[in-house]
Amino acid sequence: MSEKSRLARERRHRRVRKKIKGTSERPRLNVFRSLKHIYAQIIDDGQGHTLVSASSLDPELRERLQGLSKTEQARVVGQVLAERALARGVRRVVFDRGGYLYHGRVKALADGSREGGLEF
Repeated sequence: MSEKSRLARERRHRRVRKKIKGTSERPRLNVFRSLKHIYAQIIDDGQGHTLVSASSLDPELRERLQGLSKTEQARVVGQVLAERALARGVRRVVFDRGGYLYHGRVKALADGSREGGLEF
């Protein structure tokens, strides 16, 4: 990622974060996308705690992700995140796309989370 595009993403992320806050009733689903992997966590901004997280690097997911494209991996990560969130009693979240466009892997993760039972 070039310096210019990284700065543009950070600027978009700051703009999005002005409006989006995670609460105890409705925590924030945060997405980070690197060139190889995707990471997602559900955060209660009121307490500053991460409630649930999942990523394409999770040891328990590595076998399921073998041979899948990065977009398919993002969908599986979203489904696993939703399963873990429902186990913790989190059903409704606000989606923080982290300054990334709602397209490709970010959209696949969101769709996988919705399939898993999260509402946003």
